[in-house]
Amino acid sequence: MKVVLLAGGFGTRISEESVLKPKPMVEIGGKPILWHIMKYYSSFGFNDFVICCGYKQYVIKEWFADYYLHTSDVTFDFTKENRMIVHSTHTEPWKVTLVDTGLNTMTGGRIKRIRKYIGDEPFMLTYGDGVSDIDLKALLDFHKSHGKIGTITSVNVGQQFGCLDMDKDGTVNRFREKSDRDGAMINAGFMVMNPEVFDYLKDDTTVFEREPLENLAKDGQLKAYVHRGFWKCMDTKRDKERLESMIDSGEAPWIVWEE
Repeated sequence: MKVVLLAGGFGTRISEESVLKPKPMVEIGGKPILWHIMKYYSSFGFNDFVICCGYKQYVIKEWFADYYLHTSDVTFDFTKENRMIVHSTHTEPWKVTLVDTGLNTMTGGRIKRIRKYIGDEPFMLTYGDGVSDIDLKALLDFHKSHGKIGTITSVNVGQQFGCLDMDKDGTVNRFREKSDRDGAMINAGFMVMNPEVFDYLKDDTTVFEREPLENLAKDGQLKAYVHRGFWKCMDTKRDKERLESMIDSGEAPWIVWEE
């Protein structure tokens, strides 16, 4: 199953870093947060990635182009043959497709643009700036069990974002703005979509979190998988610093792989 990562936005709220690189390439623990997300998916056996690039997309492409070399033991022999010898490599078993989905394309438009790389199978979908300790196997099992087009992961983060109205069985009825009465269940990414979702996407101006998800909810085709564990979006410099401190203390819940 393919994993689609949205990594094309400007990241204006963390401009101290994103002026030089896309937000998903901002490093925590010495690696881009995008790498952390991919490592987490890979720990569950998901190794086929499609990355929706946009703003400074060349930075992402160059990073992956160099990644194999950077994670290998190498001899450069300049004596006779001017050759490079790779002795061993420590790269992950990943297949990574990097797609330039446009500079100003909205999230729904980015997803629409990678249609040809997905085929007619369900796919995972998430944002390139959020980490979690969600059980991805349980998420996928939940998606398969209800037979709807889409599953989103919902988390409770107080009143920071817009809210989901949903039934006890996870059926999403509508999206709405937050209110002071809310405990605020929000869409945290870590989604699973059937290919029928492409029918809900119009063009580059489509914001996935608006009409597509709202219409899926109206059609009774959207379910929410409730995650009670850790989730954090790196939206600001303060968020980055908090994630860094978790790594430094050895208490980063999303790092489930062996270093």
